Amino acid sequence: MDWFAKAFLKSALAWLALGVILGAGMTLQPAWLVYRPAHLHMNLLGFVFMMIAGVAYHVIPRFTGHPLFSRRLATVHWWLANGGLVGLTAGFLLMAAGRGYAAALGVGGVLSAVAALCFVVNIWGTIDGRVMRKK
Repeated sequence: MDWFAKAFLKSALAWLALGVILGAGMTLQPAWLVYRPAHLHMNLLGFVFMMIAGVAYHVIPRFTGHPLFSRRLATVHWWLANGGLVGLTAGFLLMAAGRGYAAALGVGGVLSAVAALCFVVNIWGTIDGRVMRKK
């Protein structure tokens, strides 16, 4: 299994653990319900999307019989996805505190969106049987 597929799977599990811990805290301390956006993004982008990406990067090339469009793009995707989610999570936590959240949310959101587009391009190219040429 490629390192980035394993990295996505491990990241997914780490984000799930963090999301579950925050969710448990929200049930024990109702005042923490202001952290719902962070909890949602940890679980949806962190666990669900990263798990899908890790599995897709492993199985789509095997199902299609084509090599992955770009291993480099998968690496960029992993870094952007995790960096963006850290920014989003920090922004949502700061938003609950009522200060200094706009930049973190903006940067985190843009990085997460670009990461998702990297995934789309990479899987689409793989399905079509194209390979990105190294320069």
